[in-house]
Amino acid sequence: MMNNPYTQLVAGYARAFREGKGIQHGGLTRRERPVLKEHAPKALIFSPHPDDECIIGGLALRLLKESGFRISNVAVTQGSHHERQAARLEELHAACDFMGFDLITTAHNGLEGINLKRRQSDPESWQVDVHVIERILKTQEPDMIFVPHANDWNSTHIGVHYLVMDALKGLPSSFASWVVETEYWGAMKEPNLMVASSEEDVAEMVAGTSFHVGEVTRNPFHLLHPAWMQDNVRRGSELVGGQGESAPDFTFATLYRACRWKNGCQHPAWEGGRMMGLKAEPAMLFT
Repeated sequence: MMNNPYTQLVAGYARAFREGKGIQHGGLTRRERPVLKEHAPKALIFSPHPDDECIIGGLALRLLKESGFRISNVAVTQGSHHERQAARLEELHAACDFMGFDLITTAHNGLEGINLKRRQSDPESWQVDVHVIERILKTQEPDMIFVPHANDWNSTHIGVHYLVMDALKGLPSSFASWVVETEYWGAMKEPNLMVASSEEDVAEMVAGTSFHVGEVTRNPFHLLHPAWMQDNVRRGSELVGGQGESAPDFTFATLYRACRWKNGCQHPAWEGGRMMGLKAEPAMLFT
């Protein structure tokens, strides 16, 4: 029988996944976070569901830990299952506390029906929810906004994209912020930023996601998160770096598309793509 040196490598991945199923969900003590300045720069994560704040949080976590940003997760919805909404909010509180993120809620049980179908068929009630997001943006005056991209497959992810963009269009032209589009269910065709994450940060993102006990019990996607972030390096090396380019020396990364919102519309952040390694200071990219 041929001795395949990759057999043990693949078996190691499979073994780690199996063993991961035995690790407790949540209930972990978070590490100390840096003391933030009174007027620290702010970033808002507009999360379609509880758990998205951890999944796409590679850049947000680095901005918090390395650049002193105050990160607030905006819980746009608390899921579509009414019987789980209270529990999901409780899990979200615990996850955000572990990650070091503040939490902003939009309604008692979150907003409902955040999708394109409702936006098109019931524009009046849709506009009520747009005003909720407008008020949050006016109150917080964020330096950066994280929002799913327009083709992130899941109907609520896509709905949140349009909800936030509609809110931005309703603000005064003087409002300015970085807008960083995220991906999870549907890959972006043209990301322009790849952000590396350390093993420590990835472990925190996996642990943070595990606080969403009801979701990861149903589907242990938190255990697959490192593999997803490794695949991002494969994709990002060419989608961000250029077709045919060599992969950077990252193990884990998240892909984003950054732009500048000013004068009531989006403007390109920069020409081409950029890669943020582990030694880079995150905020410098957005100076």
